[in-house]
Amino acid sequence: MTVLSFDETGVDVVYEGTEFRLEKALIEEAIQKDYPDVTDHEVLQIIEKNPSLSGEPRRIGDILG
Repeated sequence: MTVLSFDETGVDVVYEGTEFRLEKALIEEAIQKDYPDVTDHEVLQIIEKNPSLSGEPRRIGDILG
């Protein structure tokens, strides 16, 4: 299971027991959107090859809202 913790400057990730951080600029470059408009599903797709996406995607701007 992948755990994502969002804040204003990026995302803290725990993936298969490894903790790391994805910075806002890296996410924006990878997704080609402004950080608040990126969804949690899009971030998961950066991390995992075939993530199990459940529920509706949520914009980071709404999560931080």
